[in-house]
Amino acid sequence: MTENLKTEGKFTYAEAGEGRAIIVLHGLMGALSNFDKTFEYFSERGYKVLIPELPLYTLPLIKTNVKNLAKFLHNFIEFKNLKDVVLLGNSLGGHIALYYTKHFPEDIGGLVLTGSSGLYEKAMGDSYPKRGNYEYIEQKTKDVFYDPEIATKELIDQVYNIVNNRNSVIKTLAIAKSAIRHNMAGDLPNMHQPTCLIWGKQDNVTPPEVAEDFHKLLPDSDLFWIDKCGHAAMMETPEEFNQILEGWFKSRNI
Repeated sequence: MTENLKTEGKFTYAEAGEGRAIIVLHGLMGALSNFDKTFEYFSERGYKVLIPELPLYTLPLIKTNVKNLAKFLHNFIEFKNLKDVVLLGNSLGGHIALYYTKHFPEDIGGLVLTGSSGLYEKAMGDSYPKRGNYEYIEQKTKDVFYDPEIATKELIDQVYNIVNNRNSVIKTLAIAKSAIRHNMAGDLPNMHQPTCLIWGKQDNVTPPEVAEDFHKLLPDSDLFWIDKCGHAAMMETPEEFNQILEGWFKSRNI
């Protein structure tokens, strides 16, 4: 994906393809590369796919929250002059997509949520993060997936470096607390955009009942399950994820 990466003004993002815009939003410990297969797949099938780097660790601490990450997204959409976009978010990225849709519904033509936060936040308190304990971080990272082998050493090192940097860990906790404050349960019934929910049946971070609650609360949603899959379906089962999403796009004329 690095060959598609560009920096313009205050935005660094990957972009490829032409057509309906899909903006991909990564999670709290995530990276643009988490969506490599989805980026490639849809940019070759009549969509313009954009993945902005979210300023998780560069905003001032007082502004490090879901609200200002959604504001950053709004600035990006205006900067790129995009209309009727599809927001695709995993984990925190899904939460940002929902918060954005609440405030700027006219911009959004569809939502895709996978392992999204916004309803249920697993407490990060007591035992997390344990700085300096590589084995602990390794296990926590593996627990995100059904198949622990998906958690490569490169991925574990990335998470370990975040947790062991004082600045990034403080901001990680600030975002986590902000996510708890910005629970979306009361807002979802007012969001009438077509929404695709793709969930791993073995998601330990946002468990299956969270997907069911999203499905009940969102007026125009479809729920799809992927078996033997954890919190990041687009990484763990990219072929199945992409096929489900492509089928849903066709069924909804998106």
